[in-house]
Amino acid sequence: MAGYNFSARGEGGGGSASLRKPREAATGLASQAQAFEKLAKEYGFSFYLVASFPQGDKSDFLSNHILSNWPEDLRRRYAAADVFRCSYVVTRLKETILPVFSNCCVFSKGEANQNANGLTEVFSQAGLRDTLSFSVHDTRLRHHIIAFSGIKATLSEQEKMELFFRALGLLENHVRQEAVLDGPRERLTGREIECLRWSAAGKSSEEIAIILEISAHTVASYLKAAMRKLDSVNRMQAIARACRYRLL
Repeated sequence: MAGYNFSARGEGGGGSASLRKPREAATGLASQAQAFEKLAKEYGFSFYLVASFPQGDKSDFLSNHILSNWPEDLRRRYAAADVFRCSYVVTRLKETILPVFSNCCVFSKGEANQNANGLTEVFSQAGLRDTLSFSVHDTRLRHHIIAFSGIKATLSEQEKMELFFRALGLLENHVRQEAVLDGPRERLTGREIECLRWSAAGKSSEEIAIILEISAHTVASYLKAAMRKLDSVNRMQAIARACRYRLL
């Protein structure tokens, strides 16, 4: 897996995929990294980046980095510069939902300040001169940036459209893999989910029993099983994790 930079981050509360299933996570991410690199090369680019859109107190490059084949030294230097949140690519993608192609150093600050922070030459020497970038939301409503970089004069509108939709397909595969790795270890039954859903609505075991026409003891058993499968210590934690896994 040399040459690939990736991370497998959980969302808190349940442990990350890298902690729960390290072998599967590493294998899946390596495969996704190879797929993105292959796609980049098909359209004349040498590099790709998949990152979360910086926001709030999570604005630095490393905490938003998901996948890339950037040289390790470049990635570290860029993280140290701490300009990702105010970079041209982030600023531009806040203004449009269309793919953006630019032959400037989009990962530096605004075009007028590129040379000031010394990154233009660094990226150019590494071969990341021209970049096609776009922002998308995944099925969990998380905002992402996908960028392909290299030395490429331009792309036709047809090429931009094709690359955009093919990259979306790879991102969807990544999200599905992530969901498998970050999901509950055992599948919840329909009744267990029903009981959690009514519990989330504020219903007691007795009230849920009346609604589902079963005994309160049976409701408690379903909720206990759901808590075990979701590795939770109480109902509230089980509900939170079920929402995180999009079961409710």
